[in-house]
Amino acid sequence: MVSFTAFLTGARFMNFSFILNSILLGVGLAMDAFSVSIANGLHDPRMKRSRMCLIAGTFAFFQFLMPMIGWICVHFLVEKFTSFQKAVPWIALLLLSFIGTKMIWEAFHGQKEEEAQVGLTAGMLVMQGIATSIDALSTGFTIAEYGWHMALAASLIIAAVTFIICIVGVRIGKAFGMKLARRASVFGGIILILIGLEIFIKGIL
Repeated sequence: MVSFTAFLTGARFMNFSFILNSILLGVGLAMDAFSVSIANGLHDPRMKRSRMCLIAGTFAFFQFLMPMIGWICVHFLVEKFTSFQKAVPWIALLLLSFIGTKMIWEAFHGQKEEEAQVGLTAGMLVMQGIATSIDALSTGFTIAEYGWHMALAASLIIAAVTFIICIVGVRIGKAFGMKLARRASVFGGIILILIGLEIFIKGIL
């Protein structure tokens, strides 16, 4: 069991450079979630603040979880983690393509406004969270040199940055969604598919 004294000793290394690096890492990792947040805002331009926070919170949670899982895998499951990494681009492509195609299909099949308000189900939101954060597993390699306390702190900072960025993304999507009406869902779906392709291509190359 790690003592509180050990935690404090490690905390001394959490200086300005560490915080800045974690923030920049969070910004980089949050870009896919930011784009998907815009798509969600486009799909539901009348989204309530509580739902906006739920969406941003979901993305933030997975952006916190994935680096921590990656850190654990690097330290304890290196061989299995390396094999799983090959599947990451495929998983992201399939999940985001499925959700994006569903949004486009709904836009062309006369979805009622009330249904659009709840179009993003809990299951779809979780799928988005996984798809946009699964490549953050590789961040486990980036923070592998950290102790558990620093890895935890870095992941929390990444999550906080992701939350703020995604709130901004949803607001941007809402603003354009009000102007684009039903076509917004088509644009949102296309965005999701393109993000999936981008993650896939980067992962393969």
